[in-house]
Amino acid sequence: MQKKLLRSTGLHWIILICLISSPFLASAQGSYIPFDRDYYHLIDRYQILQGKNNAFFHTATKPYRRDDVAKYLDSIADSEVIQSRSDKFNLAYLSQDNWEFVDRETPESKKPFLKSLYRRPGDFAHYYSEDFDIHVSPVIYLNGGFEPDNDQNPNRLSRGVVLRGSIDKKVGFYTYFTSSEAFFPTWVKGYALHNGAVPGEGFWKQYNTNGYSYFSALGHVSFNITKHIEIEVGHDRNFIGEGYRSFLLSDFSNPYMFVKFNTRIWKFQLTNIWTQMTADVDYDRGRPTDGRYPQKWFSFHRLGFNIGKNANLGFFESVMTDQADFNYFNPIIFYRWVEQSLGTPDKVMLGLDGKWNFYPGMQLYGQFALDEFVFSEFFGQDGKGSKRNKYGIQAGLKYYDLLKISNLDLQLEFNSARPYTFQEKNDYQSYSNWRTPLTHPRGANFREMLGIIRYQPLPKLSLTFQSMYQLYGADPDEETNWGGDVLKNRLEGSPTGLFGNIIGQGIENKVVQTHLNASYMLKHNFFIDASHTWRRRTAQDLDAPATHNYLQLAFRWNFIRPDYNY
Repeated sequence: MQKKLLRSTGLHWIILICLISSPFLASAQGSYIPFDRDYYHLIDRYQILQGKNNAFFHTATKPYRRDDVAKYLDSIADSEVIQSRSDKFNLAYLSQDNWEFVDRETPESKKPFLKSLYRRPGDFAHYYSEDFDIHVSPVIYLNGGFEPDNDQNPNRLSRGVVLRGSIDKKVGFYTYFTSSEAFFPTWVKGYALHNGAVPGEGFWKQYNTNGYSYFSALGHVSFNITKHIEIEVGHDRNFIGEGYRSFLLSDFSNPYMFVKFNTRIWKFQLTNIWTQMTADVDYDRGRPTDGRYPQKWFSFHRLGFNIGKNANLGFFESVMTDQADFNYFNPIIFYRWVEQSLGTPDKVMLGLDGKWNFYPGMQLYGQFALDEFVFSEFFGQDGKGSKRNKYGIQAGLKYYDLLKISNLDLQLEFNSARPYTFQEKNDYQSYSNWRTPLTHPRGANFREMLGIIRYQPLPKLSLTFQSMYQLYGADPDEETNWGGDVLKNRLEGSPTGLFGNIIGQGIENKVVQTHLNASYMLKHNFFIDASHTWRRRTAQDLDAPATHNYLQLAFRWNFIRPDYNY
């Protein structure tokens, strides 16, 4: 009875405290900008070109608040980093997208539709006053593609609406929902079949035999309870880090319910996140069924601080448990100590992340996530390749205005996770949500190299080329566990002993994938995308390499460009 009560009231108490605190709101507050890698690249580009940290927010904790981004845009409007035509266009675009918080003048539409619609380029309809503002826009995504050897050429239709605003400029709110029908490229469909979940979406229904139909809904309310403490209550995703991937907390899984505290004082930012996630799903003939799914509870905190003017270092800790526990609601407690005092029943992760803008236009960044640590085994004193030597590591470089070519940006990234990292021995405690990893899409037991080149030769035209190489070990069947699938029990099905575990063990797979995309902005947040993806996988259990070519054309309006780079 007590366990059931804890499960039903854990996050409810935090939400209640947040709502009671709301009358004491302090400073201006905007909603959060959805995490879109293309959009966020434009913001981070200016900071890296300046070669120093901005004074308004820590970039490792995403998403960002609109009012914070607006302040930063105002601060750089007349700076030397805004030189090229494309950078001037991007500054105007970002400012227009957050116009209610920008101090500089942002022009209204020259020809609004029916005099009352699209009075602002980015808002289908809006109302603005000092007491209340609201912005409503349609969401549309339509794409068609061609992939030889696929039974059904990939295509997708998504439509919906996005709404955001604020009350008294102190309470920000955001909601988004779409309905989609999709036929995916071969490797995406294979990933969904293996995990039983559509990455980033979760629950789905069968559509025309081999298609997927699903409904997406996101939303949050955010406010400040003091000058330095802000709270967000929402159903969405979070991302921690500076890289394309994240081992600490990524945006790959299904959205989840969470309460987030951000405490920002001087050079420090403490981020606390408490969430309720879906542990597993009931299936019938490979499809999710109706019913109450088991839940899991995840607590996370990261302390970040700026070192000098151009570096930031963050320390993180998280705990995943199959039941809500008030011990983990303490925002400044050391989770590992609490977990040990309870009899070590839960999964605790430790680690750090950092960045260094060592030269204007250049940044080094990285992450280290530690799952388990035994000193003598970590350093190989008792034997090599210990199963308890579990960690993920990331190292990356960003070089913007490559070779002094304006708006030519390069990003290189290395990711690696040892076998059995993120798995757990108890049910519902793996580092996952709705059967998809909370970290890297590949899970563990892999190495990866990424290269991304972004080029904006014209203000409205953006070109992106991504290349990916992966080496990973796969399992031959459901009973065998070589350490890559985060959903499996780390104590069951392992063909090895304590030592002798190496990255890539199991059925060795090698994947090479390239993706070229051209995006043209016809109107504010209305894009035409043309892209080509080439993918080649070789494996010990394949007679010949599996090669895929995927060509597509898409139209999107207030929609984040889908990413199938996994």
